[in-house]
Formats: sequence, structure tokens, C-alpha cells
Amino acid sequence: MSDITLERPAATAPNAFTQAELGWEAWIDPVPEAALTERQKEGLVDIARAKSAYFRLLAHDPDILRARTLADKDIFYNSRAGLPRAERELAAAAVSRSNGCIYCASVHARFASTFSKRRDDVQRLLDEGTGVDIDPLWNAVIEASVALTATPIAFGPEHVRKLRDLGLDDLAIADLIHAASFFNWANRLMLSLGEPETQA
Repeated sequence: MSDITLERPAATAPNAFTQAELGWEAWIDPVPEAALTERQKEGLVDIARAKSAYFRLLAHDPDILRARTLADKDIFYNSRAGLPRAERELAAAAVSRSNGCIYCASVHARFASTFSKRRDDVQRLLDEGTGVDIDPLWNAVIEASVALTATPIAFGPEHVRKLRDLGLDDLAIADLIHAASFFNWANRLMLSLGEPETQA
């Protein structure tokens, strides 16, 4: 008598960068939504994130998840001053495009499109890559973000000078560095824990 292994159908993994909404499949079992403890729910910060397999996977360590989420929210949502939200999201999309993180690129490209109202330009970044020529400011944001992605020491005074010459003050440049650096780390974490899948 032979053993029978039941496997769920393989997910359809996207093979191109897109602004479409994607799913994400974890390679390690996330905490089931119904089994989340109060401490894990606190770690999520926003209970709506309990619907996400990614955040429920990170909920295995709720203290680190909470610190990660609060940093994420402060970098991207605290936009009363400094770099506008559109350029923060552009930085995250550029980093994700450079790292090959199709899922994160889709999320942050959509945000960049929403806040900039420049969907076609954002799509060009996804289609053509980080060497795309859009306009001086966006080119400089992408170039600085990619330099930080390759290795932090590749980002230097020439990037800061270019950003300043284009009107960014020190707070805006710091915001760009935070957005790009955070997503460089976040991409690597997500890429090591699962893969994107096309929504049905």
C-alpha cells in the first residue's frame, strides 16, 4: 500500500512587477487568526493586520513585531514635515524593485501612485527598473534609495548634495534614508519567509 501525500495546489507566483494587489504565502506557519493571544494582538498594533499571513507569522515574536510596526508607521505615516508621503513610498518601491521583492514593490508602488497621482511614472519604475529617467527629483530619490540598498556606504555626500540642490532639506533627506533603509531590511525579511502569489 503506497503512502498518499495531499498537497494544496501550488500558488501562482507573479513573475513581473505590478501595481496589482498580490497575496503572500508564508513558508512557516503563521499564528492562526483565532489563536492570537492578547499579547500578539498588541504586537500587531493595528488589529486589521491580523488578516495578513505575514504579520501573523511575525506575531510569533510579538515584542519585535510591535517595535517593527511602530517604526514602520512612524517612518511612513508621520508626514507632517519632511519628505512628502509620495516620495517616501517611491523610495520603498525603488528599494523593493532593486531587491526583487515583487510583493513589497506592488504595495508601495500603489501607495506612491495614490499619493503622487503619477501612476504611469510609478509603473515606469516597475517596468524599466531603477535606472528609469522620470524627472530630476524622482531620479535622485530613486538613485539615493538604490545606493542605500546596494550597500549603505555606497550612499554618500554626492547624493545629499543632489537632493539638497533639488530642494530637499535635512529632515526630508533623513526621511528618505529612513524609508529606504527600513524597506531594504523589510524586503530581506519578507523574501526569506515566503513568496507572493497572484490573487484569484
